Amino acid sequence: MTERQRLEDFERTVLPHMNAAYNLARWLTRNDADAEDVVQEACLRAFRYFEGFSGESAKGWLLSILRHTCFTWLAKNRPAELAPLDEELSDTVAAGDEGGPQTPERQLLAADDRGRLDRLIARLPAEFREVIILRELEELSYREIAEITSVPVGTVMSRLARARTRLRQGWQRQQGGEGSHGL
Repeated sequence: MTERQRLEDFERTVLPHMNAAYNLARWLTRNDADAEDVVQEACLRAFRYFEGFSGESAKGWLLSILRHTCFTWLAKNRPAELAPLDEELSDTVAAGDEGGPQTPERQLLAADDRGRLDRLIARLPAEFREVIILRELEELSYREIAEITSVPVGTVMSRLARARTRLRQGWQRQQGGEGSHGL
């Protein structure tokens, strides 16, 4: 295979997943410029090792490389953000969703809720942020997340439950114990 063919194969395989890679990097680094740097480094690593790609899940393969690159970058540049997780378990409570027509007021409340949720996600420990992003925004299966993060499926499920609990508790704290109009 020529270098040109290798590059074309790489672009065809990896480029469709760049938005997912940037999205994960952005949530893990919490900074646009840092996310761009991490994605660029991850792409260089992916290209370097592209011959070892088995062709199963390009998205999972790229996100796994991105994740490792991101945590290496965080360890070097912001080690305090990689503090160990609090292993305390919490009960998960189901959240309701109000129905009804979309009025300007409801749209404004929904936009406010999205901003609040984004801020709450940004405050989660990195291990919780990544599973929430991979599951809820990238819509990956538990198995795919487990492969990307190199942890058992049970750990993925546990982290998701804990992340959701923390998000719910943060939401309720911000609402002052009142009922919410979202989440």
